[in-house]
Amino acid sequence: MNTRRKLLGGLGLAAVGGAISYAIPDSPPDSLRVRKATDTPFPNVLLETQDGRKVRFYDDLIRGKVVAINMMYVHCTGNCPTVTANLRKLQTLLGERLGRDVFMYSITLQPELDTSAALKAYADKYGAQQGWLFLTGAPADIRRLRYSLGFFDPVPEVDSRLGSHLGMVRIGNDHTRRWTMAPALSDAERIIATINHVDTAMVATGYVKGAVPA
Repeated sequence: MNTRRKLLGGLGLAAVGGAISYAIPDSPPDSLRVRKATDTPFPNVLLETQDGRKVRFYDDLIRGKVVAINMMYVHCTGNCPTVTANLRKLQTLLGERLGRDVFMYSITLQPELDTSAALKAYADKYGAQQGWLFLTGAPADIRRLRYSLGFFDPVPEVDSRLGSHLGMVRIGNDHTRRWTMAPALSDAERIIATINHVDTAMVATGYVKGAVPA
């Protein structure tokens, strides 16, 4: 099954509460694939946070964690600002769970332009709290990550458009290998419901239906 069908299927399933895929996310095409017996489920590439801290994608950010991951870029004038504002609502709903039970990662699609300083200014603009990281890295490594997370289109002309990778949030629990997607522009309550489907801890958040801050 190609990635487009998987993403569309995830979109429909998320709309009814967030279904779970138990498979490891899509792998890059053969031209990007490097497989060894010791490979992690995702490329363990070196990234840099908005605070200039060096991290390994799998070892430091994914291993054993519940995560919500989206793609963005600072100079985006399309859906990025709306998506980021929506994720800020998600951050509020997560409350104390953020950075403890659930981690949010926003990965730039323009690493050539989005330095850690640029991402820091962007994160501050949207009030990102501890537990929500904005990440950049080498362009080739970002591309490998994008493919491994399922943010790609099999049609090259579509895949080359940055805006085609903004519409979904990849949500997963590395400990249980439960992975799914949710529409990035759906209600924050729906996104957190999808997170709760993969988060076996299922701790209380103090969430009250309809009480989403502006």
